[in-house]
Amino acid sequence: MKTPEELRYSRDHEWAQVVGDTVRVGITDFAQDALGDVVFVDLPKVGATVVAGDVIGEVESTKSVSEIYAPVSGTVHAVNESLRAAPETLNSDPYGEGWLCEIDGVDGATVDALLDAAAYRALTSN
Repeated sequence: MKTPEELRYSRDHEWAQVVGDTVRVGITDFAQDALGDVVFVDLPKVGATVVAGDVIGEVESTKSVSEIYAPVSGTVHAVNESLRAAPETLNSDPYGEGWLCEIDGVDGATVDALLDAAAYRALTSN
């Protein structure tokens, strides 16, 4: 499983990448592998205020439906509209074209509280 060093991770298997004043969010390679073939993604609404730990969407696969949790608090600035037509992108490129949303107004301490790559690998190896 891929676990890019430059990202931060939640215990719920979301990743967070700081891009300027925005945090880009997606699900991890571990999560997409556990889900199996993704067939539908329910994304948050642009402009929605989200709180770390709150449900912001769902991913439906051939195996199950899983909730997506906000790894940080802030306001949804953008969503990856291409996932509506091609949800399988979450399987093929979870850290690239498979991003879910971007959140603005994030406190840096919230990002720092997330797991680093080593801690996430330790979490998923159990």
